[in-house]
Amino acid sequence: MAFKYQRIIIKIGSNVITKPNGLPDVERIEHLVNQIAAIKKQGKEVILVSSGAVASGRSLITVTDKFDAVATRQLLASIGQVKLINTYSHLFEKFDILCSQVLVTKEDFRDRLHYLNMKNCLEILLQHQVIPVINENDVVSVTELMFTDNDELAGLIASMLNAQALIVLTNVDGIYDGDPKLPGSAVINEVTEAGIDFSSFVSSGRSQFGRGGMITKSTIAHKVAKLGIAVHIANGTKENILTDVLDNKVSHTRFIPRKKASGKKKWIAHSETAATGVVQVNEGAKLALTSSKASSLLPVGIINIISDFKKGEIIKIIDENNKLVGLGLAEYSSEKAREWTGQKNQRPLVHYDYLYLQG
Repeated sequence: MAFKYQRIIIKIGSNVITKPNGLPDVERIEHLVNQIAAIKKQGKEVILVSSGAVASGRSLITVTDKFDAVATRQLLASIGQVKLINTYSHLFEKFDILCSQVLVTKEDFRDRLHYLNMKNCLEILLQHQVIPVINENDVVSVTELMFTDNDELAGLIASMLNAQALIVLTNVDGIYDGDPKLPGSAVINEVTEAGIDFSSFVSSGRSQFGRGGMITKSTIAHKVAKLGIAVHIANGTKENILTDVLDNKVSHTRFIPRKKASGKKKWIAHSETAATGVVQVNEGAKLALTSSKASSLLPVGIINIISDFKKGEIIKIIDENNKLVGLGLAEYSSEKAREWTGQKNQRPLVHYDYLYLQG
């Protein structure tokens, strides 16, 4: 049966639209644009997260070996991004569809104001029938400012825009239960909430042109599905892959979504790098938080405030073994939390509505 999604994020990996020689595969891009146009004509909203700027840059300029890898990447990405967006713009124009360019860095997701500004920009583009083409700003994103890769970025965008589905296109048919190169390995068609320990059989080898391997993809897919968004990992080099995935006519991996999480929870879920404070809780509080019954983080279960925070900031909650339990929005400052640590009958430090639990 076909999937009835209204708002879809499509992530196209560099390994899908780059030829073996490192240059862009314009025919492949055109085929994907044709499918996206057909999906859009059905009245669906499509947001594109596309890699490929570096490959596009490589088609325009030759760089000597005397420059370091970061500088070369910046050069190729800066030139290539213009070429990439022009390619998309030209191809969408044939269908009278406008596309726009949105370049982001990890910093844009760090505070609620930036986050909402970006969300509002994307929403107004969609209201005007424009397809946003989103990519990481590789010109300023270096080292710690970088997303793990565009899979992480696509997951953030899917959560931010309350999409029903995220389709991740790569160069294999999905997640396999063994090494895809070995006979007997098969695609896992459905992953449920219980999840799977992918690291035991997912190859951590990275694609030639991408940064993120399958372990990254499965971790992000699991997180996004937990927030109520279906995730499909499929082979972007196959003909008609997007329409076939939506019609459920092709073998690929689908992460079945859990019930919807609130918008605030979706932001908190992806805010680990933005967390300022760290709070340690006892075993009782950990059990209460992770039980099926909804509960808030109360001061009585706190044993230590490890690093300071202000009211309204994201904090990490860790257990007695320093393992991450979850993330939450602080209802008051670390000063007040220290004062109330271990006390009964005090206001929750993190309300359940603003709590995101790992696992």
